[in-house]
Amino acid sequence: MAKDNGRNVTRKETSGGRPTMTDVARIAGVSQSSVSLVLNDMSGARISAETRERVREAAQKIGYRLPSTRQDPAQAPAIEKDTIAFIVDEISTSPHPVVSLDGIRDYAFEQGLLVSAHATRSNPDLESAVLRAVLRDPAIAGVIYATIFTRKVSVPPELENVPTVLLNCYAEPRQHMAIVPGEVAGGFAATAHLTSLGHRRIGFINGEPWMDAAVDRLKGYKQALATADIAFNETLVRDGDWLPLRGYQAGLDLLAMENPPTAILCGNDLMAIGVLEAASERGLRVPEDLSVMGYDDQELARYTHPPLSTLVLPNYEMGQRAAEILIDMAIHGKRPRPMTIKVDGPLVQRGTTAMISHVAARRL
Repeated sequence: MAKDNGRNVTRKETSGGRPTMTDVARIAGVSQSSVSLVLNDMSGARISAETRERVREAAQKIGYRLPSTRQDPAQAPAIEKDTIAFIVDEISTSPHPVVSLDGIRDYAFEQGLLVSAHATRSNPDLESAVLRAVLRDPAIAGVIYATIFTRKVSVPPELENVPTVLLNCYAEPRQHMAIVPGEVAGGFAATAHLTSLGHRRIGFINGEPWMDAAVDRLKGYKQALATADIAFNETLVRDGDWLPLRGYQAGLDLLAMENPPTAILCGNDLMAIGVLEAASERGLRVPEDLSVMGYDDQELARYTHPPLSTLVLPNYEMGQRAAEILIDMAIHGKRPRPMTIKVDGPLVQRGTTAMISHVAARRL
């Protein structure tokens, strides 16, 4: 058994099925990126020996396979097509596609394949040039076509006869396998966590309302309230922009209400940081007077004061799943029925959420 926040953790308490890098990160108390660096023996990373040991111990105790147990590509059966092309619109403006790339690369490496990554910057000319280069390469087995935020896409016609899996995006009509995050389930789980702590007046600072993630997280929020027999109150919902300043502004607005919420769910961790600042400015203690819940589990969520409770956006597992399906299609000749697969992420409770206090309860 490993320990997570001072308690023992067994395989049964992992995210389900085969142990994942998310499980290792949660148990070791570090980010998925740190786990990837440690388990892939990246010697240049500035990670302490203590952290490296904690990550390896967590991985071993839940049965996550270390790189040393993976198949050596040099010993794998010869594969004429041995490279996956990862094509994404943006990769440097957010950590999410980078973590997905980690998942793709790690799973592909286990199977004896490599990954080439290409960012198109949403430029049609650049995308066309990338596709021409990729499709000229005889080593390319297939393509994982991804977007930085979840949305509907038009799949380039050049990929019509190429094994292709969509990642964090989808197309209609459904002619491709698509892997997307389970955002409705995520919004539900994050809100249900707060209702389970006794909160009934829960504010929600969402993302930009035109985005799929914001629409679905709001659905999950509403469903969780209904499940707890709490009426939806639109005055407790604010639209945000995923940035700390807007979280701060919306947080001040919610906390200035005559009957303010006792808990606030934020559409991402950055806006939650803004809410923590707003609460401090109002003289409120977190979590004694106000519970704050984030979403995404970015690296910074571990370093707020107190550390931020949040819902993991399962980018790594999504990348793994996309690679698994693509390899089945391109290497093993399987032809799955086109569908959209939603991957759920676990909830991580840290220090910003707690049972509703008597002080907060009196405000209801």
